Amino acid sequence: MTKTTFDLVVVGGGPGGYVAAIRAAQLGMSVALVERAELGGICLNWGCIPTKALLHSATVLRACREAAHYGVAGAGEARPDVAAMVARSRKVAGRLGQGVAHLMKKNGVTVFAASAKLAGGGRLALDNGSTLSAKHIILATGARARELPALPLGERVWAYRQALVPAEIPKSLLVVGAGAIGAEFASFYRAVGAEVTLIDMTAEILPQEDAEISALARKAFEKQGIRVLTQCAVTSSSLTATGVKVTLDRQGQRSELEVDRVIVAAGIVGNVENLGLEQTRVKVERTHIVTDGLCRTAEPGVYAIGDVAGAPWLAHKASHEAVLCVEAIAGKPAHPIDPLRIPACTYSYPQVASIGMSEARAREHAAKTGGDIRVGKFTFAGNGKAIAMGEDQGLVKTVFDAKSGELLGAHIIHPEASELITGYGVAASLEATEEDLMHTVFAHPTLSETLHESVLSAFGRALHA
Repeated sequence: MTKTTFDLVVVGGGPGGYVAAIRAAQLGMSVALVERAELGGICLNWGCIPTKALLHSATVLRACREAAHYGVAGAGEARPDVAAMVARSRKVAGRLGQGVAHLMKKNGVTVFAASAKLAGGGRLALDNGSTLSAKHIILATGARARELPALPLGERVWAYRQALVPAEIPKSLLVVGAGAIGAEFASFYRAVGAEVTLIDMTAEILPQEDAEISALARKAFEKQGIRVLTQCAVTSSSLTATGVKVTLDRQGQRSELEVDRVIVAAGIVGNVENLGLEQTRVKVERTHIVTDGLCRTAEPGVYAIGDVAGAPWLAHKASHEAVLCVEAIAGKPAHPIDPLRIPACTYSYPQVASIGMSEARAREHAAKTGGDIRVGKFTFAGNGKAIAMGEDQGLVKTVFDAKSGELLGAHIIHPEASELITGYGVAASLEATEEDLMHTVFAHPTLSETLHESVLSAFGRALHA
């Protein structure tokens, strides 16, 4: 007979849910995980992982086309095989999904393939007719793409799932939303030959990033042939014989655009429906569950982590919350996450990565506290490894508190930005000052030397600027 009573039940098997299950099992708890779809969640199956597989295919394609620049003959005519790219991305996701299933079995986690609903008194009703009981319940149900009334999803208007498995590359494409998801799809589809228009309602693309970095990203996108329209919204759409006609409103000026396909990447909403929350004290604001610093909801014994618990909507934030939530349940020392120490990455071409405050936000903070800031910058044009790689465009920017030397923010735009930002993440976590970073020895030749030079620049000591 299948066990139905546990110390902990986790609802949702994404990067928050499955990590919570593993950590709880490591701490000796009896654990069940309920997942209605694939283990690994949207991130592994339809988000982070398959998009990065496609983007890497685009990187390889770009390298082949530019091979002559590196002294390699015969590869300049490389063409995209979209079916093969998609097949590879699905294979990568499948392999990792199998890995999560193995981890569940290895750690003794009982997995239920079902949907779950809170039934009160520490019980969960599953849609297969079973009822589970647990002292602690973690909700890790994630989020889904926000739909726009002006752009009903269908065969020609895609959300991320359809955009990940195209039967062919559209000749023309409109991407609505220039945050991380929209920027990544714009980069991929442009690399494989689509004429791409990228729009956003805000004044700049990647609006969550430092303004200077966003401006550089826009310039790089436009150089690749991506048409960028900001302060622009879709007010209506209609299907044509072969595509989609949309009406755009750009600061009161209306125009029409016809494209083969549209990708809607205009944010996400939390999966809070059909969880039985209305029968509990759990509070929901703007489709997200309200929690405290240790992921506790207003309902005793019920917790929420990851995207369903609100911004930032990042897989690594979900995983970190999973660990701190479970350790707090187990009575271990646990500390709330500082949002300013969570790195954010956009895997477009070039990549953008950041941690902490933008320059503008840091200046506002300093003005309120009577302090001041120091800003350092270093371009990859001064880095030997970047020049050798042929990737010498980009910038590292650091923001420090002028008095204490605290690292307030760091921002990078470069094809390897996502790999570099962790250096600053470690520094922020260890509360390293500018002196600590300036005295750190960085290997040569490496791209990471730009991190060092940017710090030096903030204090007037850059060596290679």
